[in-house]
Amino acid sequence: MSRFLPLFPLNLVVFPGEKLNLHIFEPRYKQLITECQANGTTFGIPVVLDHGIGEYGTEIKLISVENTYSGGEMDIKTKGLGIFKLKEFHKQMPGRLYAGGEVEDLHLFEDEDVTMRAQVTELLLQLYKALGIKNLMLNLPPNFKSYDVAHHLGFSIDQEYKLLQCLKESERMAQIHAHLTQILPVVLETERLKERVKLNGHFKSLPPHNF
Repeated sequence: MSRFLPLFPLNLVVFPGEKLNLHIFEPRYKQLITECQANGTTFGIPVVLDHGIGEYGTEIKLISVENTYSGGEMDIKTKGLGIFKLKEFHKQMPGRLYAGGEVEDLHLFEDEDVTMRAQVTELLLQLYKALGIKNLMLNLPPNFKSYDVAHHLGFSIDQEYKLLQCLKESERMAQIHAHLTQILPVVLETERLKERVKLNGHFKSLPPHNF
């Protein structure tokens, strides 16, 4: 069953539960946010890709308008809700400046794979240690979900978009595991190369050889 949703296309992926801060400056989106604030309504962020607007996006709830400037620009706080599939896109809604479209809400399946999550945790620890950013793990709960780390994997926007389309938690974790398994050896070898380059730039005290 489809429904109509105001749309704010952006070249980014927002995951369910994610908090997103935005600076609103275009007239069409100032109108959209003003109406959401007045009516308590939501809007959607479909992902803009190189080939155009993707079929999938995230419904967004306006949490607060933090600042309003003299020119009408706004700083807002939002939160991702559910995922939708875009059935029909309208560049401009009747009587409005902003876009809208018919969307179908998609159901997410929270079928956790504890073993896979443990493997992902170990791979993340290795990756972050190699990159010198171990602190990213500090605020990660033991039962973290794929969405909690999705923006901290070095994914391209196309890879994040592929993850957004995956409706099962077990499959999202498997996708993350495959990515980490592929990039970790490259990162580790790069770090080893950096260390060798550093050493080769130093004066060395070598033991003499007896011939």
